[in-house]
Amino acid sequence: MARALADAALPVVVVNPRTVRHFAKAIGVLAKTDRLDAAVFAHYAATLRPEPRARRSDEEHAMADLMARRRQLFSMIVMEKNRRAAPVRALVRRIEAHIRWLEREVKATDALLDEAIAADPDRSARLQILESVPGVGAVVAKALIADLPELGRLGKRTLSALVGVAPFNRDSGSIRGKRQVRGGRSAVRGILYMAALTGSRFNPILKAFYARLLAAGKPKKLALAAVAHKLLIIFNAMVRNHTMWGQPS
Repeated sequence: MARALADAALPVVVVNPRTVRHFAKAIGVLAKTDRLDAAVFAHYAATLRPEPRARRSDEEHAMADLMARRRQLFSMIVMEKNRRAAPVRALVRRIEAHIRWLEREVKATDALLDEAIAADPDRSARLQILESVPGVGAVVAKALIADLPELGRLGKRTLSALVGVAPFNRDSGSIRGKRQVRGGRSAVRGILYMAALTGSRFNPILKAFYARLLAAGKPKKLALAAVAHKLLIIFNAMVRNHTMWGQPS
């Protein structure tokens, strides 16, 4: 629906339904019907004036669809591998045949992604920039290009909130609660955590940053989230300034 409205040159805003539901409760609307929901949406938009989403190009939509398909294929591969414990040997052979077919589909999807990136000079340049970061491979770089076209175009705070890696305070009076990250684009956040996990082991700067957080008593999960956040900021600056890893940005 969002894509169709954007194609019709109408301003589109995609918001978290939980946010609108909390807004409805705040204004005293506790019941829920289609008519009430429409009125709440209109009131929410008129009151808060959320910024319309920039329209993605057809090529960007195609890239995102290909990456989504790649994730689907990998999910099916994992499920089929978990089913190989079937007691009937004939079923195991069919499962393994299906796994091989899925793996061929992954390769075919990767080839389409490579073609889409190679056909666009800007995406090709982004791929080279992202892959220059130690610990970042082709899969992470392609996922960022496909699922986060805003990379290099937004400020670091806006981008962090968009992805969902900006830590939120949970303080009250003298109590200092644990900082949490939530919301945002879960697919991008997941790929960032993969890159952060690798970077915390093999990237000298991220490894030192991660070790410093652990030495300060931070839990491993929180430290890894901080590495993912730092990595996103690095990616954003490198893409924005067209600089490779190790070059001054």
